[in-house]
Amino acid sequence: MVNQPISGNDLARFSGPQSFMRLPEVATAQGLDVGFIGIPMDIGTSWRSGTRMGPKQLREQSAMIRPYNIQTGAAPFDALQCADLGDVAINTFSLSDSIRIITETYAAHLKHDFIPMTLGGDHTLTLPVLRAIAAKHGPVALVHVDAHADVNDEMFGERETHGTVFRRAYEEGLITADKVFQIGLRGTGYTADDFSEAAGWGFNQYLAPQLWHKSLTPLAAEIKAKIGDQPCYITYDIDSLDPAYAPGTGTPEIGGLTTPQAMELIRGLRGLNIVGCDLVEVSPPYDPSGNTALTGANLMFELLSILPGVPYR
Repeated sequence: MVNQPISGNDLARFSGPQSFMRLPEVATAQGLDVGFIGIPMDIGTSWRSGTRMGPKQLREQSAMIRPYNIQTGAAPFDALQCADLGDVAINTFSLSDSIRIITETYAAHLKHDFIPMTLGGDHTLTLPVLRAIAAKHGPVALVHVDAHADVNDEMFGERETHGTVFRRAYEEGLITADKVFQIGLRGTGYTADDFSEAAGWGFNQYLAPQLWHKSLTPLAAEIKAKIGDQPCYITYDIDSLDPAYAPGTGTPEIGGLTTPQAMELIRGLRGLNIVGCDLVEVSPPYDPSGNTALTGANLMFELLSILPGVPYR
């Protein structure tokens, strides 16, 4: 029997387990197709903290989500065995040790054939996750939706932070440079080379102003055609959205994507060989309404809906 979220008609949505979509909580990925994993971390941030509370609030807000995607017909729980694997036990006093712990935790889980879906947590977490993913699948294509390219060489002398992730991933051969797609980039920088250097490595970059007032469905089709069958990782920073839609984040930038654009982009990527994904940088203290986490939880459901093997009714 495939695990099902608890129905709101059987148990009120404000009660029951605090797992993602109120799915069963398990200790091992054995037998799973998809596992939700929280990484409650904000020690890699450079501006506003609070993302350590992100996984908890993403799970809380996910209780509203029903199992069928009425808009697209996706029925992930009809075929995929999903469960919540709980939180990674990071060292909240040491970023470097937390990075080690994350990689080791994911490596242990990835002894089983399943797709990890990560609830963040600051964007630093994507680097250790990619280390474990690449150890299993080889270098991956990357869809990176974000206001920031996160390709700094170092920050305050540190080489592993939320702003250096994709330079390290490129240097370590975890990603295929010409199949990296960075979408929604904007804001201000320190030099004219902040984004252009990564473009020189082969990264495909789409600045937010290029996308204003446009459907992202054609862009998704273009990305999908270029990636082909290569294993692909999707990392979704909630600050890719305009702060009007997602104020609860550590490094907000005006002029971002809309929620309909986010949904168009994700839905258009259906058919990719997705081997993992994350939703990062939700910082609940900066959005008392919970709307940012509600949006993030729904985008996770959209990502779940495009995974390999999901039936459409």
